[in-house]
Amino acid sequence: MIDKKKVSSEKAVLIGVITQHQNEDKSTEFLDELEFLVTTAGGVSIKRYVQKLEKPHPKTFIGTGKLEEVKRYIDTHNVGTAIFDDELSPAQLRNIEKVLDCKILDRTNLILDIFAQRAQTSYARTQVALAQCEYLLPRLTKLWTHLDKQKGGIGMRGPGETEIETDRRIVRDQITVLQKKLKVIDKQMAVQRKNRGKMVRVALVGYTNVGKSTLMNVVSKSEVFAENKLFATLDTTVRKVVVKNIPFLMTDTVGFIRKLPTQLVESFKSTLDEVREADLLLHVVDISHKNFEDHIESVNKILQEIESADKPSMMIFNKIDAYTHETIDEDDLVMEKTKAHFTLEELQKTWMSKMENNCVFISALNKENLDDFKNRVYEEVKKIHIKRFPYNNFLYDEYSEEV
Repeated sequence: MIDKKKVSSEKAVLIGVITQHQNEDKSTEFLDELEFLVTTAGGVSIKRYVQKLEKPHPKTFIGTGKLEEVKRYIDTHNVGTAIFDDELSPAQLRNIEKVLDCKILDRTNLILDIFAQRAQTSYARTQVALAQCEYLLPRLTKLWTHLDKQKGGIGMRGPGETEIETDRRIVRDQITVLQKKLKVIDKQMAVQRKNRGKMVRVALVGYTNVGKSTLMNVVSKSEVFAENKLFATLDTTVRKVVVKNIPFLMTDTVGFIRKLPTQLVESFKSTLDEVREADLLLHVVDISHKNFEDHIESVNKILQEIESADKPSMMIFNKIDAYTHETIDEDDLVMEKTKAHFTLEELQKTWMSKMENNCVFISALNKENLDDFKNRVYEEVKKIHIKRFPYNNFLYDEYSEEV
């Protein structure tokens, strides 16, 4: 039976490389993630091309022979979009488009497009518009000569539809206007954060699509938008939460991703300020993802970039309901047991020893182990609360006696 959604979706081919810094497994993993990005943007991936190179070709990213192979497939199957897994230089974009004669996107452009779809508030739309303009500015030459192909679809939302019809000066003016607008909003956001008083602030951080918003909904009993797609949450949401006898503020932040465009890191400064000013970070991890350790590393790297890596933190391993492991045949004397064969109990012991027991395993969707989660968060928040409000110590003693 034909899937009507796929028929109506924009068809795309995905293109990646295997290099000395990115082996075959990594390349496959990145292309899997790129395919998920395409699906989130409303398209459908119908073919992948991967080439082994010492480093990406400086003119065409992949070799000219492989590019011709891609062209033949695109022409034969009437594909309108080719998406590359790394950010392309303006020169690469122009050279590739001359050969393929179709819409060319790279990973950065695709992520920006998803942000443009997801932006709901004026603040988020301004942030995304600024990031798009900064991305488009050095690439106007490529877009200027192919206005007849601007048909909309993936990668063509936001300022791309109007600003490319003007010259660089007007785009720069637009960037200046957006930067000024963001400065005003940043000041307003700073005042809002200041007005929250001295309440303890807890921020949910983590890779995109790990269940931060679902956890936020369960803990704060609110209705934050949550969906099984990348970057479901763009706008920072702050809710007051009370666990036992301590109130604190919980913030749901935008998810991180590998190869996160630098334009977005700068544009979403105020959103990231919520992380910078948090007293406690809850690093949410999708334990069911086979590469969750790489996701942890990517998030930690971004936290270092925004100078938040040294904050008190807890690791929240989510989606234990979806965790699976490979079984190993006891009679097979050749096969070596790896992390892929660990049961959830074995994995828990491993990470609890790594984190000095500063982690918890839950399922926000099925509300498993949430009491343990709340107790652990309560203890961490209490430590901060006691330092900030030493005169309230008797409250904890009274609560302990009641329990």
